[in-house]
Amino acid sequence: MNGAWFTFHFQDFSYSFLSILFEGIPFLLLGSLVSGAIDAFVPAEVFSRLLPKNKIAAIALSGMLGAIFPMCECGSVVVTRRFIRKGLPIASAVTYMLSAPIVNPVVALSTFAAFRGQSPWVMMSLRLMLGFLLAVTVGFIVQQAPMGAILQQSIVDSIPGVRRRTAFRMSAAPREEGGDLNIRLEGGGWRFKILAAVQSATSDFLDVAFFLVVGAAITSVFNTAVNQQVIQPLATNPLLATVAMMVLRFMLALCSTSDAFIAASFVSFPFVAKLAFLVFGAMFDIKLFFLYGIIFKRWFILALGIGLFVAVAVLCLRLTVLNL
Repeated sequence: MNGAWFTFHFQDFSYSFLSILFEGIPFLLLGSLVSGAIDAFVPAEVFSRLLPKNKIAAIALSGMLGAIFPMCECGSVVVTRRFIRKGLPIASAVTYMLSAPIVNPVVALSTFAAFRGQSPWVMMSLRLMLGFLLAVTVGFIVQQAPMGAILQQSIVDSIPGVRRRTAFRMSAAPREEGGDLNIRLEGGGWRFKILAAVQSATSDFLDVAFFLVVGAAITSVFNTAVNQQVIQPLATNPLLATVAMMVLRFMLALCSTSDAFIAASFVSFPFVAKLAFLVFGAMFDIKLFFLYGIIFKRWFILALGIGLFVAVAVLCLRLTVLNL
């Protein structure tokens, strides 16, 4: 297949595709295993005990809990629903949900590994700092909003102290993530919890591995088949490049534990555009748009997406003064 702007060579494509895949899969697997272990072994009450009584301090600390309890964005949504139903303050739960896919050691390590030779310390540090800042800011905003205006009614009804549920309603309540297995595990031993961790990790890995494969394929075609001179005007304009990378990340729906390998492969795009790709996508992409619907009302999801898009773009473009 040949053209002035597009020339596909399978050998070049396969080399690029497998390079990205083999670099990203180990971190995706590691992230899935950690998420599965937290899902099975860490009760929601642990988070409540860790948070201070002061609301401001609780939100700030929630933005750093990913360093102790790392989660990918898919797992964080499901776990956050459980935390809210267990009575964790909504602002703290939302802050953790947004920050955990970025402010965690697995993502820090994968980002550093992916950007070897491209200022890895700077990219890793800026990604974690911006992720924390934005998550905490959203947490403070949510703190001011009425609970019923943000959460789905089914979630509000299940929060302790909001609505008393009868024994029948308890038995008919929606199944938590992990279904009947998790219910049986409440009184189970280590063997059953290990089984639940493996089950959760396998589910997370299979769910997001598909997106990594698709992202690696699209990126490889882009890097090996598309004439780079065609996209040069886009890549050299910081504003257009940043917006384009954020839209691409939204559509690719990658996992935060491996998306850095995709971003790093766009060598012709500016540093700030790749940073925006990494920060925005871990907080809001097309799969999260639908996943957030199990917790939040549609208007809040739309407002969150638009707000994050504008905030990430503005913050990253401001960093162009650093000439990275």
